[in-house]
Amino acid sequence: MAFLSLSLQKHPLPCLLPRQSPKPLSSSSHNLFILPKSSHSHFYGTVKLASPPSLSLPSSHSSSRKKTLVFAKVNKGGVPPIFTLKDQEVRDVTLSKFKGKPVVVYFYPADESPGCTKQACAFRDSYEKFKKAGAEVVGISVDDPSSHKEFAKKYSLPYALLSDEGNKIRNEWGVPGDLFGTLPGRQTYVLDKNGVVQLIYNNQFEPEKHIDETLKLLQSI
Repeated sequence: MAFLSLSLQKHPLPCLLPRQSPKPLSSSSHNLFILPKSSHSHFYGTVKLASPPSLSLPSSHSSSRKKTLVFAKVNKGGVPPIFTLKDQEVRDVTLSKFKGKPVVVYFYPADESPGCTKQACAFRDSYEKFKKAGAEVVGISVDDPSSHKEFAKKYSLPYALLSDEGNKIRNEWGVPGDLFGTLPGRQTYVLDKNGVVQLIYNNQFEPEKHIDETLKLLQSI
């Protein structure tokens, strides 16, 4: 079998496209550092950003319409703002009344939604475990006291549901929203007997896990 051998001269190939220098980034742009998320944990602590504490996302319809993301204001090891809210019996409930024993404060999107119903009933089913740990449970949403009363009665909820009209306390605590702020966040706080936050747990789509994580912590303190 014969082989054909070709010999090519070593000449550099011409550049077909003009070289372009990379354009420097604008000095006005900000870098956002994303903290790595563990596949086993949903715990949140202090978040530090290289950019200002809120991000404005331009709407696809108009550049003048913006949506602001909320970043955590209550952190582990801190003392959250005190509140006084109406419960399902239209009684005033103040956070400071629980001082001296642990309290679980969970923010949820709305009464009667599927995820919130699962979460509320999971807290109900484990309520005796919370009592045994010496802790109280309080749920907070934007719904009014009458809605809370119907919700609590329908599912025999043994703990207080508080009405945060206008989401005032949710905003003061810095509870983050989901889906770019279109869905109210589902976040649980555990305060120790001195009113100091020992746990912040956020999980929108697995509501029952809030109970597991809070009980795990309460049984260890």
